[in-house]
Amino acid sequence: MGEDTPTPGDLAIKPRDRRFKREEIRKKWWFNGDPVATAWHNSLSVAFPRGESFFIESLKVFRADAPPKLESEIRAFTAQEGNHAREHAAFNRTANNSGYNLSGIEKRLEFQLANARQRPAIANLAATMALEHFTAIMAHQQLKQPDRFVNVPGEIGELWLWHAAEEIEHKAVAYDTWLHATRDWSRWKRWKIKSLLMLIVSRNFLEYRLADIYDLLEQDGLTGFKWKLRVYAFLFWRPGMIKSIFPAWLSFFRPGFHPWKIDDRHLIMKYDSEFADAVMPG
Repeated sequence: MGEDTPTPGDLAIKPRDRRFKREEIRKKWWFNGDPVATAWHNSLSVAFPRGESFFIESLKVFRADAPPKLESEIRAFTAQEGNHAREHAAFNRTANNSGYNLSGIEKRLEFQLANARQRPAIANLAATMALEHFTAIMAHQQLKQPDRFVNVPGEIGELWLWHAAEEIEHKAVAYDTWLHATRDWSRWKRWKIKSLLMLIVSRNFLEYRLADIYDLLEQDGLTGFKWKLRVYAFLFWRPGMIKSIFPAWLSFFRPGFHPWKIDDRHLIMKYDSEFADAVMPG
């Protein structure tokens, strides 16, 4: 994988097998009483169990041929993503019990993933690599602003911060697998394919998430131009998750890009230390 692979040699990907309380969501708009923020996070969570399973499948195809270090990282990635899928499936059940019908969103996901599984394995690996970049740069923003989750009830906020820490930790596993799987390709071909997949994935990601958000808001009786405007304001203005990740998203297209050229392990260490302080007796 050579010069394009600056994954830190001392990086340890450690599955934190946490199980969050399966408590009922007493407040339907659990994210600080904001229906749009709640719909955004719910739409992501509904996608995670099936999406994480798809990522695992996409990497496992290439595990047998991987060098030992990468092979062990794929195993750790698989464990982390499996835990994420389990915990978000549990969270989705509580969201469903709070009054949301998630079946329409789930059916759309099943249809999209069924189509994806008809593609060549290398195409699904490229799509996984692109989506993992998306999740990692969103996770970076979440851990930079953990105070946004302070008033989120119960352990829901902890679920999202735990997930974010592990997304950063394994952010290069799919990318390094891609580099190894395409090691015989020219740099031009590798860049062209990964860039094209990122453009397609980005369009689909925004299109599907917006459709899911509108679905959830409609169930709350919140429809029309005003609520569409509030969704766009939430994503592109304040707090502006899509706006805030745009520079990191754009860096993906730079020749010589690698996820670990931005070393943000300090955010993981901050999460781990704060979690340890929270659970250790004083």
